[in-house]
Amino acid sequence: MTTTATNTIKQNEKKAEKVPLGATVNIPPRRLDFEFDENTAKRYFYADDPFLSAFWITLSTLFPEGEDFFVQAVRHYRKDITDPTLKAQVAGFIGQEAMHSKEHEAWNELGQKFGYPTEKLDKTLGKLLGAVKKYTPKIFQLSATVSLEHYTAIIAEQLLRDESHRELADPETLKLWLWHALEENEHKTVAYDVYEKVSGNYLLRAGTMIPVTVIFFAVIGVFQAQMLASDGKLLNLRNNWKGVKFLFGRKGLFTQLWPQYLDFFKPGFHPSQHDTDALLDEWRERLFGAEGMLTEQHEQASQKKKKKLH
Repeated sequence: MTTTATNTIKQNEKKAEKVPLGATVNIPPRRLDFEFDENTAKRYFYADDPFLSAFWITLSTLFPEGEDFFVQAVRHYRKDITDPTLKAQVAGFIGQEAMHSKEHEAWNELGQKFGYPTEKLDKTLGKLLGAVKKYTPKIFQLSATVSLEHYTAIIAEQLLRDESHRELADPETLKLWLWHALEENEHKTVAYDVYEKVSGNYLLRAGTMIPVTVIFFAVIGVFQAQMLASDGKLLNLRNNWKGVKFLFGRKGLFTQLWPQYLDFFKPGFHPSQHDTDALLDEWRERLFGAEGMLTEQHEQASQKKKKKLH
């Protein structure tokens, strides 16, 4: 990761610990301190499949730099937000995204130990997004953030809703993705609402989604090829084609998201129209309730951080 992005993430982490505003609007930053050991972690954690496992690692390499981009795009307009609820939601959004960057860095480091070029691809994305920040208007950057947040929200919702999807993943690695999926839907309206407040231009929002979609899948395709090449699987054409069909075939994971994706182009669209309130209540309990699968880990990470601060 670039030095600037790393420093920004650390600053956001500190703010997430100090500012509890997000918790007041159900967008609490949760520290978990995931640790992954290459001696015990499963290399092909999704469906025991090299292609699909590499795909999820590819997605993970996008998060540290990508979510830093989101934070900067939203933060630029923070001064223009006067509504106290939206201000609290922005604080929660920044805090959660900071934690996502931190935790995915840990998983990306595991990928590096397995021989995947996660560090190299992270830097490549940093340069690409650096050019976007340098050469495009701030409102375009916010609009791009709104577009990509739509992607993360509908992908995350699918993971939380589809049990057959979750059953294919290694249980320990799945915890990282379930936590991330929960929080992506907790803050899915924030960037959109900030955009509506400072611009609300429909043509810019809808028009931005088109190049963002092209670039998003182009980057994934290039990164995925490099992941497979590093694993010696690039020319495993039969399995790779099977993986492509699993993602983009007639009943593929991404194909199933097509109707939700197209909703974004409706003039009156709002992310809350994809109602996930009951789903989020269910997963908050399953992950962080009294018997939640991440409750103890969250408490330990929080106590550890408090000791460091004192």
